[in-house]
Amino acid sequence: MPVESNEWENWPAGPAVSAESAILMEAETGAILYEKNVHEALYPASITKILTALITMEQCSLDEMVTYSNEAVSSINWQTDSNIGIQAGEQITVEQSLYGLLVGSANEVANALAEHISGSVDAFAERMNERARELGCVDSHFANANGIFDENHYTSAYDMAQIARAFFSNDLLCKMSGTATYTIPRSDTVSRELFISSKNKLLAGKEYAYEYLVGSKTGYTSEARQTLVSCAQKDGMKLICVVMKEEAPSQFTDTIELFNYGFSSFRMVNVADADSRYTVGNEIFFESDADIFGSSSPLLSIDPSDSIVLPNTAAYEDTASSLSYENPEGEDAIAEISFSYNGIYVGSAAVHVVDAASGHTAAGGDPSSDRIYINVRLVLFSVIAVYLFLNFLVWLITLLHNYSFSSQRKDRRRRRRRHSRESIDYDRYSRKDPEGF
Repeated sequence: MPVESNEWENWPAGPAVSAESAILMEAETGAILYEKNVHEALYPASITKILTALITMEQCSLDEMVTYSNEAVSSINWQTDSNIGIQAGEQITVEQSLYGLLVGSANEVANALAEHISGSVDAFAERMNERARELGCVDSHFANANGIFDENHYTSAYDMAQIARAFFSNDLLCKMSGTATYTIPRSDTVSRELFISSKNKLLAGKEYAYEYLVGSKTGYTSEARQTLVSCAQKDGMKLICVVMKEEAPSQFTDTIELFNYGFSSFRMVNVADADSRYTVGNEIFFESDADIFGSSSPLLSIDPSDSIVLPNTAAYEDTASSLSYENPEGEDAIAEISFSYNGIYVGSAAVHVVDAASGHTAAGGDPSSDRIYINVRLVLFSVIAVYLFLNFLVWLITLLHNYSFSSQRKDRRRRRRRHSRESIDYDRYSRKDPEGF
């Protein structure tokens, strides 16, 4: 399969990987750095469990007790399916269950969490599909919580990267997915100690341990082959890599190669630090040297935490940008600047209302609040325009008045001249005929 990103203009050439589908995405921006067949619908196997874990984290408290029903436990194949050996009727916490799910890749744990949250696996699958759409997935349909093969259970590398962005934004999920071993102790609700060990060879102490790894989740079925979702962070850049339909051990070596490509070929650029333009995409960007109260704070400001990702060979000035006020992302944002490099999306930056007195983002970011912000440039331009218009109007009125007054004077002169001529003619006639009445 071709590597589509290698065809992009002035884009760093990425490695050839043997996975049928692969993607490398910058986590904070969502910018794609490498893509190969990223929208093909493929079977995910156990990387499905990162979505199960994400929903669990969003909807449950860690200390909630999860009861393992007979259906949750007996529906898996204990000889071939990944499991932690928990028995029907036993209970462990949500936190322990998540470790069992992400470290041990336990299928019965996925079933039990699905039942705990939605009442049944089928109902939970509906929630999975709903959450996937909310995260921007476009190629997926989930039929179960653990990734056991089902023809109606499929996704794409692109969709898994979108899910992974949300998953790896949670520190505890990162920790869990980066853990090599975990023990659930014997208790009143568990009959024996459960020792859990990960098969993920990217983790510390394993064969392909990766120094900058944040977390990772493996998957395998005979239909899906090897699948792997991973996250790594270095030099302020957080990358997500997904490889699907791969053969062992290339899922690990290809992931490492893609991470190294990303970290060596790209860099993060802070937009607020780099941008010196007051206009973006021919839209007036509200920033001025003074507001009506004499403050020097900008009225609207680029979020100082927002960055874009660029090839090392590209300059910030090489980017194109557009400003939109419709549905901006980011808390309290009222607008968003979207950046591209040679037509490729490289990130965005939120625009916030700034409190002129404090220099901080105004609470709620609502420009319709009781504080009134004035764009001095626009005000000055408007005043000058009105002044020039009024001067023109005065000049025009004066011109018309002078023209009218001049016409009246000319008419009076003509009448006087005509009256004088008539008087002269009368005098001449009288002299000729003094008796002639």
